[in-house]
Amino acid sequence: MSNPVYLALDLPQLDAAKALAEKVKGHVGGLKLGLEFFCAHGSHGVHEIAQVGLPIFLDLKLHDIPNTVAGAMQAIHVLEPAIVTVHASGGRAMLEDAKAAAGEHTKVVAVTMLTSLDERDLAKQGIGGTPHDHVMRLTELAHASGIDGIVCSGQEVGAAHKQWKDGFFVVPGLRPAGSAVGDQKRVVTPRKARDDGASVLVIGRPISRASDPAQAARDIEATL
Repeated sequence: MSNPVYLALDLPQLDAAKALAEKVKGHVGGLKLGLEFFCAHGSHGVHEIAQVGLPIFLDLKLHDIPNTVAGAMQAIHVLEPAIVTVHASGGRAMLEDAKAAAGEHTKVVAVTMLTSLDERDLAKQGIGGTPHDHVMRLTELAHASGIDGIVCSGQEVGAAHKQWKDGFFVVPGLRPAGSAVGDQKRVVTPRKARDDGASVLVIGRPISRASDPAQAARDIEATL
């Protein structure tokens, strides 16, 4: 893709989300709609945002028994998303069924470890090893299941790319040099993630909360 940046439109107001998308559409490659947006506006909201004319990434992070996830994937066929997320921790059967139920042109990518978590959070969940270890284990699982790729932080994407040469890698939690980290714990710059093998760069607040979102998007695009 010519521009790997997907703007995270995690806004509860449909009109505001669509207006922001229109402002920056010339400087991003797609639009990510997360759980907050989907719960507020459902399929209608997705159709409205799709009118902007960019690929849609539905970041729903589906995680349930295989049959339920497969049913959810079938239910969103009509939305024709370019990318949909599921949780890698749902297991191989769930991942396989999610891919089998997805639309022909939809990439299914598995969330490995949220960028808001670190090693201490893993330990509290009873998961041993470092975030890197955990992401590599789940990357191997995702690859074996036959889905398209994974979601991981920029700190792991280089190693994941080496492990899975033709995988599709979505990297969130990115921050341009000098911007606030916020609630993210494992961040890198968009350029660093791209150089390390990221296929899609998910960027939200550095664009959506900028005084001039279009200029912020242009500035990020210029670094890639």
